[in-house]
Amino acid sequence: MASVTANRLAKTYDRPGNSPLRVLQDVSFRAIDHEFICILGPSGCGKTTILNSLAGLVEHDGEIQLLGNSADAPPTIGYVFQTPRLLPWKTVGDNLEFVLRAWGVPEDKRTSIAEDWLKRVGLADFAGAYPHELSLGMQARVGLARALATNPDILLMDEPFSHVDEITARRLRLQLQAICAQTKQTVVFITHNPREAAFLADRIYVLSQIPARVTGELQANLPRPRIPESPEIADVVRQIYKMLESPEIDKEI
Repeated sequence: MASVTANRLAKTYDRPGNSPLRVLQDVSFRAIDHEFICILGPSGCGKTTILNSLAGLVEHDGEIQLLGNSADAPPTIGYVFQTPRLLPWKTVGDNLEFVLRAWGVPEDKRTSIAEDWLKRVGLADFAGAYPHELSLGMQARVGLARALATNPDILLMDEPFSHVDEITARRLRLQLQAICAQTKQTVVFITHNPREAAFLADRIYVLSQIPARVTGELQANLPRPRIPESPEIADVVRQIYKMLESPEIDKEI
């Protein structure tokens, strides 16, 4: 049962010649097995630092507990970055196979796994294409396929659709919803878009400006599959904006 728990997470960056910058202040949240949580906050409030802390990429204060689906092995983590970060000299298929090789997937299985995931994200005909030949939306889909190809216990997503237009982002959110219904990963998704959070999340955490702290928590108990323009989504969006307009709220988690 994969889960994520952060307790009193804090981070201060040293800045030579300047005073230290406190980015996170006692941030606590959790994602239980198969839960999709969104961490919502303004640009520059430390959301990426939270994901990098979960991934073990930066040192931090506080406690983080990551549990995977196997009691005998540490959890596996997939990371979808803000920009796809595809290797430009490799084809789309080779980008996926590169990650599979790094994870120790046998050579005779890599191509079939890569082809399967490209098919799932609607890019079966682009395995031989290079990243520069794809649109930004297509590159985002490759980044998602690459993160999921290793079948991670926990999926971390850092505003992966923020660099594409809203029409493309809507399509990508619908596709992500369908994929997560199949794979059932535990997901921590970073966003500054209230409508995106309302559509995707089971639970939403709202952050303040830096030093960021959790100022609100909201359950989005809506049935799936969801329709982005539904009245129920709009109601959750209204609740999010109420929390954003009331920064004094500080709920215990």
